[in-house]
Amino acid sequence: MAHTASDPGRSTPTRGRWGLVVAAVLVQLALGAVYAWSVFNKPLQQEFGWSKAEAVLPFEVAIGTIFIGSLIGGRIQDRRGPRPVALGGGVLYAVGNMLASLTSSSDQLWLLVLTYGVMGGIGLGAAYITPIAMLAKWFPDRRGLITGIAVAGFGFGAVIVAPVAKSLLNGTSHKPSVFLPLGIAYLIAILLGASFFRNPPSGYQVPGFTPTVGGRAVAGTRVYTLGEALRTPQWYLLTGILALNVACGIALISQASDAAQAITGASAATAATLVGILGLFNGAGRVVWAWLSDRTGRMQAFIGMLVLQAICFFILPHATAIALFAVLAALIYLAYGGGFGTMPATAADYFGTPNAGAVYGAMIVAWSIGGVTGPLVTALLYEASGKHYTVPFTVIAVVALVALILPPITRMPSEPGRPRPHNEVTGP
Repeated sequence: MAHTASDPGRSTPTRGRWGLVVAAVLVQLALGAVYAWSVFNKPLQQEFGWSKAEAVLPFEVAIGTIFIGSLIGGRIQDRRGPRPVALGGGVLYAVGNMLASLTSSSDQLWLLVLTYGVMGGIGLGAAYITPIAMLAKWFPDRRGLITGIAVAGFGFGAVIVAPVAKSLLNGTSHKPSVFLPLGIAYLIAILLGASFFRNPPSGYQVPGFTPTVGGRAVAGTRVYTLGEALRTPQWYLLTGILALNVACGIALISQASDAAQAITGASAATAATLVGILGLFNGAGRVVWAWLSDRTGRMQAFIGMLVLQAICFFILPHATAIALFAVLAALIYLAYGGGFGTMPATAADYFGTPNAGAVYGAMIVAWSIGGVTGPLVTALLYEASGKHYTVPFTVIAVVALVALILPPITRMPSEPGRPRPHNEVTGP
């Protein structure tokens, strides 16, 4: 049926889009619980006699398989829309958590890796990429801010789940049983949020919005498929920037509690409290840097993140006062979260939004690469240097400085500044 002037769907095309933001954040809160894994390490070690490396293996596998879900889910979303992908990925993630509760003996680490790690990681990746790509299409006028908000929920997820999980762990002698109620809670939140997901209608435009021509973040004029994006150097440069930003930030995240105690002499309880507070900065950074990138430009924002991390990592090993350590760590967490908040908007600017799910979904391999190499390099250097943090954190600072080479040479693959065709956004 043709639209008329009185048709509310025609006169207010942006109606309901902020409700989708709320739904997206709800889904991301459930997914972000993966960052609360550290609360399970010691309880699992104590119950099953696992080493620290064994106890953290399910988390590492989950992070390492995220890109599989994001790549597959992103491609499906661009063809079928966001709702089935978010629901399917979310169910896989939640069921993986619930099945992890079946782990009952020390020789069943494989079961925890298979359920929480492989199933949970692939499901997480598929569900994670979906709201990001969807909201980039609904908010071309606030692309950086809105994708920042979308992934901020992920950063805040662990802040909410960690104390809940710790309380549940304290109330049971069989620690894996905690995964069952947590998985059920994740399932409810994801089903509730993802059921509202949808793409904007064909020909969707924000009234009065015209892409900027300079001075801020600008969009290119061409829409790329995943195959076309992979044939540009820009895709690899952006993936490299994200991988290095992740590697730097997660190097501290993986050691935050231990480093706070070793460098400042803080108690375990104080360090645990600090880690919880730092999680807030991880979430906030996703909004702050993404919002800032709308005004300064995407590459300028990434330069700022990397410079900030380099300075903080150089000082951090010598920050013996807990207050100084906390400030430096908070700034690193802000920059770490900022990469995840800013890169989805950057990918949409460079390659267009119709295939954003597939294009950025493939970029999530940077998360897996950085998420594994950052903690691994830091741990190896820590052991090799006599269990001191000066060498590993200084090396990470140098890595951040070297990474500064990439943003200035990462140019837009198509001419910026002109509006894309009106039919750019398609799909259900």
